[in-house]
Amino acid sequence: MYKNPPFRQKRHYFHSCSLGETKSIKPLIKENINLSVITNTGYEEAKKYNADVRYLPFEIFIPFWLKNCKNLIVIEAELWLMLFYIAHKRCNKTILVNARISDKSYPKYKKFKFFYSHLFAYIDTIFAQSEIDKQRLLSLGAKNVIVAGNIKSAVKYNVTYKYTPIKKTIVAASTHKGEEEIILSAYIPNTQLIIAPRHPERFDEVENLIKNFCKKHNLSYNTIEKGLKSDIILVDRMGELINIYSVADIVILGGSFVDNVGGHNPLEIAYFNKPLISGKYIFNQHTLFDMVQN
Repeated sequence: MYKNPPFRQKRHYFHSCSLGETKSIKPLIKENINLSVITNTGYEEAKKYNADVRYLPFEIFIPFWLKNCKNLIVIEAELWLMLFYIAHKRCNKTILVNARISDKSYPKYKKFKFFYSHLFAYIDTIFAQSEIDKQRLLSLGAKNVIVAGNIKSAVKYNVTYKYTPIKKTIVAASTHKGEEEIILSAYIPNTQLIIAPRHPERFDEVENLIKNFCKKHNLSYNTIEKGLKSDIILVDRMGELINIYSVADIVILGGSFVDNVGGHNPLEIAYFNKPLISGKYIFNQHTLFDMVQN
């Protein structure tokens, strides 16, 4: 925190969590903004924007760091009482954008309705992803809830590099711990498998998994830096998935084969009209999967 001075200018202040949430605000940015994020991947994305960016992983301390702003805009489900309480005093308005409450989370929220009812008193406007999200928010004490859809559907995707696959290509995208083993165990001979872990801190771990698998099955391996030249390829840098989706034959979307993530955004894959394989645990992405059904 001490390495992050308060924002220099009074602007609209956006606060997001991860890579997907940070990407989703791009269509909303029409002028210079202040933007804080709480993950490394979110921070790398945020640096591309017309914004004064802070990497603030310790959200509980942000209220004591916050100065005056035009409006506070928080993305999705970052419901921190003190942040909204302080911002309600120091900013013009407090706004929750792309708000959602998943099937899995809703029972937990209801147990603490007394707390969330208090929190929502400091949020002026909430833009919910769906009617279901709106009704859940209202039941918890939220006021002035508007169904605006999922802002991730407004993002445009641009290919920045053209890869050349050597054979039929299957992409395992945004994978989490435990999913790479599942996907490797289903490897189809004479295809090219590209694995892109969701979090950079897992690159070394996944690389070891792939190397051991390739050694056991006499397969070739390389990282994405060398292009699409081997049987199995590790994407060990951020920002390449859009380029890879554009040349994929099939995409397996991670975060959906383990029960503690809730899935990831399928619209990037649908944009390129690619067949999509998903697990059943997509409780955080229902509104987006509804858009690509069948």
